[in-house]
Amino acid sequence: MNNSVGNAGRLLWAGLRALLVLTVLTGVLYPLAVTAIAQVAFPGKANGSEVKDASGKVVGSALIGQTYLAGGKPDLKWFQPRPSNGLGANSVNTRYKLILSGATNRSGDNADLIRWVKDAKAAVVKDNSVAGHTVEPSDVPADAVTSSGSGLDPHISPAYAKLQVHRVAEKNHLPVARVDKLVADHTDDRILGFIGEPRVNVLELNTALRELVAGQ
Repeated sequence: MNNSVGNAGRLLWAGLRALLVLTVLTGVLYPLAVTAIAQVAFPGKANGSEVKDASGKVVGSALIGQTYLAGGKPDLKWFQPRPSNGLGANSVNTRYKLILSGATNRSGDNADLIRWVKDAKAAVVKDNSVAGHTVEPSDVPADAVTSSGSGLDPHISPAYAKLQVHRVAEKNHLPVARVDKLVADHTDDRILGFIGEPRVNVLELNTALRELVAGQ
């Protein structure tokens, strides 16, 4: 009886010691080591890929898209991101539908999706056709009228960014060439030269646009 109690005590003490050691190693030391390495090696990504304006204020994350609205409609002085329609309402974060991230889950021949795309294309043509520059329906790229799989894509194609140049230039009283150069400066090439497609981060582009307008 005493041997059984003693053995049980030794086993419990051994288990407790193992628990304490593993807790310190995996719950304290390992997370601290990983955090320290991340902060030294790539602090920007480790801290959420924050985007800051000229004053150092954090305006968002380069990983998450934002909408640019005025009165519930697209604010046409800014470059617009991909649509995030079909994801439902979100009263928590009105800058983007973060809580309801996801695709529309409609098939290519779905009547609702077809209507959304047609309406979006008509809006893109109307919004971006300015005096001396008319946008044709054939000029509208797919990412201008469809949401991404997550609905939160922070990037648009260079084609969609360039399509918006004349409208942004007119609304902000800027030369078209200057806005076009701004897009070119914020166009990222394929990763390693062959992975993915060229892309433009809308938040970073609009942050640079805000600084350009403020400096006029």
